[in-house]
Amino acid sequence: MNATIENRIRSRTGDRAGVLLVLVCLAQFMVILDVSIVNVALPSIRSGLHFSTTGLQWVVNAYTLTFAGLLLLGGRAADLLGRRRVFIGGTALFALASLACALAASRGLLIAARTAQGFGGAIISPASLAIIATSFPEGRERNRALGIWGAIGGIGATCGVLLGGVLTQTLGWPSIFLINVPIGLAVLLLAPVIVPEGRRSEAQRNFDATGALLVTGGLMAVVYGIVRTDTHGWGSTGVIGPIAIGLLALLAFVAVEGRFASAPLMPLALFRSRSLRAANLIVFLLGLAGFAMWFILSLYLQQVRHLDALETGFAFLPMTLGIITAASLAPRLIARFGARRLIAAGMASTAAGLALLSGVTPGSSYFTHLLPGGLLAAIGMGLSLVPATIVAVQGVPAHQSGLASGLVNTSRLMGGALGLAALSTIAAARTHAELLNGITSQTATTHGYELAFRVGALMALAGAVSAAALLRPAASAHGQRADEADGTAAQAA
Repeated sequence: MNATIENRIRSRTGDRAGVLLVLVCLAQFMVILDVSIVNVALPSIRSGLHFSTTGLQWVVNAYTLTFAGLLLLGGRAADLLGRRRVFIGGTALFALASLACALAASRGLLIAARTAQGFGGAIISPASLAIIATSFPEGRERNRALGIWGAIGGIGATCGVLLGGVLTQTLGWPSIFLINVPIGLAVLLLAPVIVPEGRRSEAQRNFDATGALLVTGGLMAVVYGIVRTDTHGWGSTGVIGPIAIGLLALLAFVAVEGRFASAPLMPLALFRSRSLRAANLIVFLLGLAGFAMWFILSLYLQQVRHLDALETGFAFLPMTLGIITAASLAPRLIARFGARRLIAAGMASTAAGLALLSGVTPGSSYFTHLLPGGLLAAIGMGLSLVPATIVAVQGVPAHQSGLASGLVNTSRLMGGALGLAALSTIAAARTHAELLNGITSQTATTHGYELAFRVGALMALAGAVSAAALLRPAASAHGQRADEADGTAAQAA
């Protein structure tokens, strides 16, 4: 009798844990989906709201910069205010911001709504990870849950490229944002009864909001200054002013974190780790090179090759699957070759792929030119990110391992935002110069994309050199336990 009752209790507990995992993964799916689903819709958004090429990158960067700058703040809020409360609040904000994106009738409103989405995403992602980490017992069960949570990132990215094409083609670009509303409502209905409260009662309520605002505002100002070079010279006040303000804000952030914040978002002592510094530099360079590839390829396929949104989604699918496959194989490859070699090889693969893409012409074949270059770059990204995350957390105290892992994601997103701003501006400047010289529009546009891919390849090559030069062979993760590697890989995804 007692055994039967105990089995029933365990069964119910397991069912509740399964529902909890599905719920938090659904919210994470929504956040990741909104990164990839936008790429395919960019040309339609550009036409609908009359964005310029450089202005269009803010549809991506308003989300990315806010997400990256507030990610650590979102994690702290989950600990101090309660994971359930913060998770619900972030989901509500994300769903409302998605509705505002769909209804936006001007560029300013869309960018403002995307910024609010980024804020919601920065709350949901760390809160959902914290809910899993505190709701499942340490060991096999937690690693399995983390693995599923990480895999959702790949599934969201894969679904995004196809779903973005289908929705944009059939219902128009606002529908890519509306899809978040029913998902958000489902999460909001179930979370109050499924998600545990999970607040640390002994924690002091110090959020370091000043640090979060300084780093986010500083990066936005720098990106804004870079984008302004499309219409202003590098020496103009309109360019130097925002960049200077942004750099001052970033210096102020360092000062606040090092001297004034009682509970800093980013303790500077963490950077004493050589492997952590090197890993974050590499991931930053990966973001610089990688984010712009999806942006530029989407514009090239639809504006130069005249593919529709659905065809573009299918064109991206092999590349997305390449990232997922490479990331899933990375833990095994680390055990065999070491993280240092794998990172260097992955970054070199990304550089080679971007170099192949730099040879595009208005009539380049998808199967003989675009697919090999894009696939090579995508596989390199998947091979690089997981071992870089593992290297970043090696030697870091256990209580700071989550912070170190979060820092890697922040570096990747911030590198992506700056790289997207720089490379889209470089492409637009090259295109504008060639149009003034009488070159046809398609050829001039393609030449701009060629230059952007070439610069991206150099950034990725710099990452490969950095991995070979800065990472010690001892930090290569030989002997890393499989469950530890898989858990860290899940966080990287």
